[in-house]
Amino acid sequence: MLPSNPIIEQALIPQPEVCKAIGQTRSGLDKLRKKDPTFPKPVKFSDSRQAAAYYVIAEVNAWLKAKIAASRNEAA
Repeated sequence: MLPSNPIIEQALIPQPEVCKAIGQTRSGLDKLRKKDPTFPKPVKFSDSRQAAAYYVIAEVNAWLKAKIAASRNEAA
């Protein structure tokens, strides 16, 4: 899980850090985004396809919590 602090929660995290946090490669993250519409959308500061992608920490944490909760409910 990513850092939990009210100020940090609204911060942006670069895509490589998101990949590390969820244990995916960049291509794995791309596949996950296409397969799971609930995954947070990236924030880009340019219209360029190569623009760096950032994610809101709070959104990624909420997605992770939902996935963990869903997996716990399925296992029960």
